[in-house]
This record gives sequence, C-alpha cells and structure tokens, in this order.
Amino acid sequence: MNKNTTNNDNDDLVYEDESKKASKKVADDVVVDDEVEAPEILIKKLKEKIKTLEKEKQEYMDGWQRERADFINYKKRVENEKVEIVKYANENLLEEITQVLDSFEMAFSNKEAWEKVDKNWRVGVEYIHTQLLKILDENNFTAMNPLNEKFDPKFHIATEHVFTDDEKKDGMITEVKKKGYILNGRVMKAAQVVVAEYKKVI
Repeated sequence: MNKNTTNNDNDDLVYEDESKKASKKVADDVVVDDEVEAPEILIKKLKEKIKTLEKEKQEYMDGWQRERADFINYKKRVENEKVEIVKYANENLLEEITQVLDSFEMAFSNKEAWEKVDKNWRVGVEYIHTQLLKILDENNFTAMNPLNEKFDPKFHIATEHVFTDDEKKDGMITEVKKKGYILNGRVMKAAQVVVAEYKKVI
C-alpha cells in the first residue's frame, strides 16, 4: 500500500472523529426554552388565575362601594349641618330679645303700677308685645310658662323651694320667676321657677 494513501486515510478518520465530537457538543449545548404543558395543568392554572382576578375585582368593588357610601353620608352630614346652622343662625339675636321680653313681663307683673298708666298707652304696649310674640312664634321661638307643671331640670332652674304639706304638689312649680324660651325644640333659656317640696307635718 502506498504510504501516502495510508496517511490520507488516517487523516480522514481523525477528521470524521473530530466532526462527531463537535456535533455531539453542539447537541449538548442546545437548551429548550419552551416546555409544552399538559392541557389539564394549563386549565388548572387558568382557573386559579380567574379566581384571583375575581377576588381582586370583588375587593375593588367593595372598596368603591364603601367609598361611595362614605361620600353619601358625608353629603348628608353637611346638609344636616347647613340646616342646623340656618335653624340657629339667629340664636344670639333672639337671646338678646328675651331680655326685652323679660322687661315686658316685669312691667306687666306689677299690676298696681301698670293699671295707673294711661289706658291708651297701655293697650298700645300690650299690642306691641303680642305682635312681637307672634313674630317669634312664627320663627319657632316660644316662651315657657310652666306654672303648676312638674319640675324638669332639662327645662327649668329652681331658684327657690317652698315646703308643702300636700304630697301631690311635691316637685310642682308654684311660681315662675322668669319665663323660659325654646328655639326649634331646643331650650335656649331655662325658666327660673319656685318648686314645692313635700314635708310631712307631724
């Protein structure tokens, strides 16, 4: 056999062997990025994702509804506060008017002196007093004259106590020193009264 031929065959064998090694190395280096999942696993994951999204949606909905309810309550509270402000806006003015009403009552209570005043002038003053009370009443401002009523600390102030031997009169108002006044159902000025206190006679 020709020496040169033998060398060429050997070279071909070496080349073929190296080529196989290189091909194997390339095959080993290949990485498969996408794995194909079974349909059952994919469906399970999708169902779990849907549950998560539905839970998040419900949480957002609940939060939105709470915020909406809070806003509605806030609006109602503001409206109620506005109504209250309007109802009692003139409270300070009306409180000063009560002093004028007290002066009227003081003048009327002294019957002897009042009867001595000229009749025409007296009738005119009484008419003005009646007219003033009417205007105040139209604005939900009313006077309290709790004579012979049961004493109630929410509406009355006891300036004095008098003893009585009649048990039925215990705690009853026997005299009104100063009338009280109510504005829109709220006590603006408590009535000053004298209260009977039962004491058994031995």
